Amino acid sequence: MKMIYKFKKHALSAAMLVSILSGSLFFGGCSKDFLEPDPLNFYEPTTTFSTETGLQAVLAMCDRHIRQYWTSYENRNISVPIGTEYAFSELSVPAKTDDAGLFDDVATKLTPTSGAGYDAGDWHNYFWDETYNGIKYANTVCTFIDKVEGLPEATKNAYLGRAYFHRSFRYLALVFQYGDVPLVTKILEVPKQNYKSTKKEAILDMITKDMEFAVEWVPEQKNMTYNGMVNKGACRMLLIKCYLATGQWQKAKDQADILIDQSGYSLMKNNFGTFVNTYSPQTWTVTRNVIWDLHRPENKLISANKEVILGMPNRGATAEAMIEFLTMRIFGPSYTSGSDLKTPDGKQAVVNYARNNGNYRQNYDYIRAIGRGIGTWRSTRFATHDMWRVNGLDDNGDLRHSSAVGNWGRMDSIKYNDPSSTWFGKKLLFRHPTTNVLLCTDSLRVWFDWPQYKIYLHDVINEANQGANQFNGATNGGNADWYLYRLAEAYLLRAEAKFYMGDAAAAAADVNEVRKRAGCTQLYTTVTIGDIMNERARELYLEEWRHTELSRVSYCLAKSGKPDEWGNTYDVNTYDKQDGTDAVGGSYWYQRVIKYGFYNKGPIAVRPRTINYRMDKHNLYYPIPESAITANNKGKLSQNFGYNGYDAATPKWETWQEAVADEDKTSN
Repeated sequence: MKMIYKFKKHALSAAMLVSILSGSLFFGGCSKDFLEPDPLNFYEPTTTFSTETGLQAVLAMCDRHIRQYWTSYENRNISVPIGTEYAFSELSVPAKTDDAGLFDDVATKLTPTSGAGYDAGDWHNYFWDETYNGIKYANTVCTFIDKVEGLPEATKNAYLGRAYFHRSFRYLALVFQYGDVPLVTKILEVPKQNYKSTKKEAILDMITKDMEFAVEWVPEQKNMTYNGMVNKGACRMLLIKCYLATGQWQKAKDQADILIDQSGYSLMKNNFGTFVNTYSPQTWTVTRNVIWDLHRPENKLISANKEVILGMPNRGATAEAMIEFLTMRIFGPSYTSGSDLKTPDGKQAVVNYARNNGNYRQNYDYIRAIGRGIGTWRSTRFATHDMWRVNGLDDNGDLRHSSAVGNWGRMDSIKYNDPSSTWFGKKLLFRHPTTNVLLCTDSLRVWFDWPQYKIYLHDVINEANQGANQFNGATNGGNADWYLYRLAEAYLLRAEAKFYMGDAAAAAADVNEVRKRAGCTQLYTTVTIGDIMNERARELYLEEWRHTELSRVSYCLAKSGKPDEWGNTYDVNTYDKQDGTDAVGGSYWYQRVIKYGFYNKGPIAVRPRTINYRMDKHNLYYPIPESAITANNKGKLSQNFGYNGYDAATPKWETWQEAVADEDKTSN
């Protein structure tokens, strides 16, 4: 049985020293506790990183750091970073309607100076800061590995390959979140403040080369001691994405063939592991099924799971071991809102009774069964209804969308639970059955479906407290292990490669493999890029970085010349250089956002206030943070099109070799 990779505090502290010496923090802000003195930080880097143990410590920090893109130490009680990736997509919008600063009008509110507080829906600066932190950790290994004496060549290359994975993973994200960005590949002895941006095409070329090296040298998971360490399968998955991003469709397919057919992975098609029911099975019944088992954190990293390629361990009793992931609170509907959802006889529809409350009824214990959601983000109708229609039909066999087995939550799955109401025990209603008056006065935050199988996580702290009336998700001491890569995505990436190569029927076969595992009865005979992206949305919710993947596919689609599902084609030179909120033009990302999402549909009256979800074509890329531009005061970074400070004449590095050669030049 494989052990779970455990991270130690000294790994973080050693890496922190390098950040201070390198001056690389100019790229973004840092938290107060990051700057506070820590005796463990006072290492001499040439000593600390001249040992194999030092390299292992930094790689442990790299592995651990990845999970902070899903959940973080910042604002995690009401918001998490991954939510912004979905808010900048067709699948979700910020919905915390009592927040005066709700990030609804992205077209107006997203600026180079916004996002510094990592508010709900507005984490783009966080992605910049943390991604360059992750690059810094990886660069520590790349910079110091030649100073470690006595390492066998294969061992050295395996460490370097893992560091390349971490750096490449982050640069792939950066170029599709931000476009052209500074390329940093080493730890410098003195601060550098004269960087230039490097074109995304050049960065993609570099990370593709690096991932080819990593695939050659990083061991398979079966030859590694711990789960949670970067392995050959993960490197191959990232290389597939690099090949797609550089237009090398055949190479992407070939790597996917190896991953799917020759690497020992397989889709999980039967129940496995531990059956973990909800805390209140009398309230919420789950009929055991493979989709439910697949997404239980307790099963994600066990040896019986042949589908996981790389997981992110996130468990333990302390904050050092675990970052809380309050998925039920943040992604679930705010159905216990007393002011926004009433019974037909005027009482609060669902009360969050603690178990020691006299009104508590075991069969109506929704707080423990589905959590107390606050609707920080809400799913769009496309995400909850329309995209589940295939061949014009609702696929009732799809386990991922099945309320019959308990995987999917609908508002009419919940019943009124106030014993004093004459409606006690009856299903929730949106309108009064006779007067037609709205019983739900905030349909954005309160009334939407949710994927119970994805967001249900045990809240061990509140479960131990009989007086608790808020169950939020994975709290300290619980388990929030998450997938980074699993085999289902490899099938969908291979389908994408086949689509660009003109073989839509073969692409459909790969999509169908994922669908058949989910119990679907509606299968494809041919697919559009939209069908592939819809299947990604069905299969990889809260796993993939949705905005980043849509941005990547927008670029790939433009490179391929293939049409989207509406017949539009895109010019690789202009798809990301347009603005406006009209329905014509923009990128494939923009077309999906406005056609399937809530954006650019007009104002909505709620609470009583007006919410206006708007997205501009240029919002395909986040703005380069103004803090990074001003800190780089001896050079000029390129701001993205459509944002204040954009200048098409700003010089950029055309090749990654030029950018690397310039890194040691610390003044103009």
